[in-house]
Amino acid sequence: MKPHLKYLNYVLRHKWFVFRAGLKTKAPLWRLIIHDYSKFSPAEWNAYVTSFYSGKPREETKDIFQRGWLHHLHNNPHHWLHWVLMHENGTRSAFEMPRPLVREMVADWMGAGRAITGHWDIKEWYSKNEQGMLLHPMTKLYVEHILSALGYL
Repeated sequence: MKPHLKYLNYVLRHKWFVFRAGLKTKAPLWRLIIHDYSKFSPAEWNAYVTSFYSGKPREETKDIFQRGWLHHLHNNPHHWLHWVLMHENGTRSAFEMPRPLVREMVADWMGAGRAITGHWDIKEWYSKNEQGMLLHPMTKLYVEHILSALGYL
């Protein structure tokens, strides 16, 4: 399969699994429909195809990927990094995320896991990654409420 078709296959599978997970997290239907729409933009499409499906070494595509990822974060408020402010002195602070976006974020984690590993369970993934996330305390509490309600905590 050509690189562009491989990436399209991944994006559509990811969107489908996020949609299914979002029904479980009770994310807003409209958010699930438009989820990751920016992945179809040239800024992200080309970056991801080059980074993951071109066969080039990761070292050669690191800058391309990071530019695409930054575009993605700036255009998709369901990512926690969208809500982190980098101050001029190098410190960071997190803003509270709106609850509908938290529900979409958890669905995104679940959908990405299902698309990549074949499993819905994100308990192990969350326990490995939670310390590296800078979440507002209320956002973290709500994430864990959702995960608990779904039986993952």
